[in-house]
Amino acid sequence: MLRFDVSERASFTSWEDALRKLIDRIEGIGVLVMVNGVVGADTHRVLNPMEFRGFALSDRAAPLIFINGKDTKAAQNFTMIHELAHIWLGRSALSDAPLARRPEHEEELWCNRVAAEVLVPLRSIRNDYRGSLNLPELQRLSRRYRVSTLVILKRLHDARFLTWEDYRERYEEEFRRVTSVRSEDSPSGGNYYNTQPLKLSRQFARAVITDTLAGGTPFRDAYHLLGTKKHQTFQNLVETIGAA
Repeated sequence: MLRFDVSERASFTSWEDALRKLIDRIEGIGVLVMVNGVVGADTHRVLNPMEFRGFALSDRAAPLIFINGKDTKAAQNFTMIHELAHIWLGRSALSDAPLARRPEHEEELWCNRVAAEVLVPLRSIRNDYRGSLNLPELQRLSRRYRVSTLVILKRLHDARFLTWEDYRERYEEEFRRVTSVRSEDSPSGGNYYNTQPLKLSRQFARAVITDTLAGGTPFRDAYHLLGTKKHQTFQNLVETIGAA
């Protein structure tokens, strides 16, 4: 359904490309996806991924996934599928997707399992793992599956290459390393016309633009919905994401 199998991911040119492709696939099945690292547009109110990774809002008309944009791109992919699993269950949820401890709620455990199997199938990781649990091997598998090295460790545990105790120890080591370089993976800015549609949901932004150009939504309302005050900014967004 998502067309996000392992072999196809080899064609993605970067983590950013993989993330955008996954967002497009999820929005293609009718789920809005918003990615933002701050509260609204307030750059002084940063969302801490240590406290919050994402949430899902289940709704028959417009189900929505929100992803903390301050998390690493690799981690965002896992969170996105985890939240999509909540949508499939028909339930809203606020999640931090803890991989190093066993979730207390059965639903969180199920969503973790779904995300892990979608992104790193057990059969595949058993064939791909070369038996040496060092950083280069974790990073190789991370790039292949387009998930974080922490997810790779979890799947190696699931595949019984690691005991629970060994997994917890390696996870803590890798978590400290990933946290220390997190800022390098989280750009501070970026092109407004590329990032703003992701913050709003590309599908939502495209729908607003399409309806505005068709005369259904007044331009003043469209500017407000799209977070702009200028017509030129609106026009640039039209050129960037297009209109159906």
